[in-house]
Amino acid sequence: MANCLGPPIASSFPCSPSLKRCRFMAIRASKIPLPPINPKDPFLSKLASVAAASPETLLNRPRDSDTPPFLDIFDSPKLMATPAQAPPPFFSSVERSVSYNEHRPRRPPPDLPSLLLHGRIVYIGMPLVPAVTELVIAELMYLQWMDPKEPIYIYINSTGTTRDDGETVGMESEGFAIYDAMMQLKNEIHTVGVGAAIGHACLLLAAGTKGKRFMMPHSKAMIQQPRVPSAGLMPASDVVIRAREVIINRDTLVSLIAKHTEKSEETVFNVMRRPFYMDATKAKEFGVIDKILWRGQEKIMADAASPEEWDKGAGIRVLDAL
Repeated sequence: MANCLGPPIASSFPCSPSLKRCRFMAIRASKIPLPPINPKDPFLSKLASVAAASPETLLNRPRDSDTPPFLDIFDSPKLMATPAQAPPPFFSSVERSVSYNEHRPRRPPPDLPSLLLHGRIVYIGMPLVPAVTELVIAELMYLQWMDPKEPIYIYINSTGTTRDDGETVGMESEGFAIYDAMMQLKNEIHTVGVGAAIGHACLLLAAGTKGKRFMMPHSKAMIQQPRVPSAGLMPASDVVIRAREVIINRDTLVSLIAKHTEKSEETVFNVMRRPFYMDATKAKEFGVIDKILWRGQEKIMADAASPEEWDKGAGIRVLDAL
């Protein structure tokens, strides 16, 4: 009789904390709207291939404040040549997620945005539409809440508020919203251009912490004037109102780019009369970035002789000034 009056069987087998965390992550992921990921994006394709083939290379990596994470996959032939494996069945993915520990993870999180977020990376790989802006600002606030002292890395491959053909896809306020969120953060912000940074995306690239703005060797940056959205059958008075708003946004964009590039507003305004394209070298000269990322640069610069040693080796003697 005493055995019959005991607690129910369900209560004698409580859920493990890891299983509860798995259910919580699944519920949280189902409620957070994520923007569509461009399947042709080279950065995400390579990162997904490496995560599927050898996840240990992406997790538990040594942290170096001078080198943004995950960029070595671009220059590693072994990782780039590894084909992506087929996704595991549902039950095996559940088993792997049960063993996931937030303090010492052994396997990657179940989705690619979480893997990037684990490396404190915010990736902007699409035009700045409202869904992208919402996710980017949320990730920035989350990373500051997790650790207000660790740097945040923003990887940029975006055409800004327009598409590559120039058609407007988002309001100028989308770019200004991300910019304001970056300026409010306590963390250092390392910006990395991994593709194209056009318009407002170029502003975000230049708005990183001074000395921590990087660009891949074959990336492009471009600044241009904001465009008037399609007027359609809009009355003439409304067209004038929109034109005034575009001029205000243009002046704001000019002043912010001039501030971060340390150029005069007149200089920025003159080059923005027409689309002004910059490769990595030009962007560094213009003040958009501080350093070009390419493997072997540090060794070449270390091996280069100083001007005095070069003159001495060439047999040139410098006369003291009278």
